[in-house]
Amino acid sequence: MFVFRIGFGAVLSCSVVLWPVSVIAGPPFRTDDPEPVAYKHWEFYTFFSGTHVAGNTSGVGPAFEFNYGLIPDGQLHIVAPLAFNDSSGSPTQFGYGDTELGFKYRFIQEDEKGWRPQVGVFPFLEVHTGSEIRGLGAGHIRAYVPIWVQKSFGDWTTYGGGGYWINQDGNLGDKNYWFFGWLLQRKVTEHLTLGAEVFHQTADNIRAVNSTGFNIGGAYDLDEHNHLLFSAGRSFQHASETNVYSWYLAWQVTY
Repeated sequence: MFVFRIGFGAVLSCSVVLWPVSVIAGPPFRTDDPEPVAYKHWEFYTFFSGTHVAGNTSGVGPAFEFNYGLIPDGQLHIVAPLAFNDSSGSPTQFGYGDTELGFKYRFIQEDEKGWRPQVGVFPFLEVHTGSEIRGLGAGHIRAYVPIWVQKSFGDWTTYGGGGYWINQDGNLGDKNYWFFGWLLQRKVTEHLTLGAEVFHQTADNIRAVNSTGFNIGGAYDLDEHNHLLFSAGRSFQHASETNVYSWYLAWQVTY
């Protein structure tokens, strides 16, 4: 599998000032795709990502993601992040964040000669292993249930979709919310692929706001097994509260 997936990408939750960061989506972006790692193959990422809003910068890094093709068309997914939270007027916090566990399954294969896309699901849990008090974790288990669709046309690939976040916690005012994204990318050279995504996320807390934004980025293949992934972007809806600017940078190893 070629892993340039627009959106987990993973960047961050929309309410960075008040609520902990979330390591979600398909590197190096927030939108994901339905394509799992090939059976009995694996991929490993070391990555850094962050988001700046008015008075706060937070994110993860170094963080580690591991995906393994456990069955045909199905992959196991684990993210183990070190998180940081730098808020104006407070000491910078750094420590282990929330752990992510998931499983991606593709149930429709793409018709390469026709119009049928590939389709898959990628549900996962975020386990509250990070400190909520220090702004390094959500303080409760969260779950995401999305569906993703992808179609390729020569050097062009487009994919997207979205789903529902289960995020309720009566003590904090958190609420369930939606995330949707879509990507278009092109293989520019033998080694370089570039693309862009747009995404929308509804408010995840009673005091939060909706967020709509974009990311631009890509992947550069250093060789068969080593890849550099990168993206940057911002919100154009409620940017000061959700995402003045954000970034993602990763080294990926595939076998």
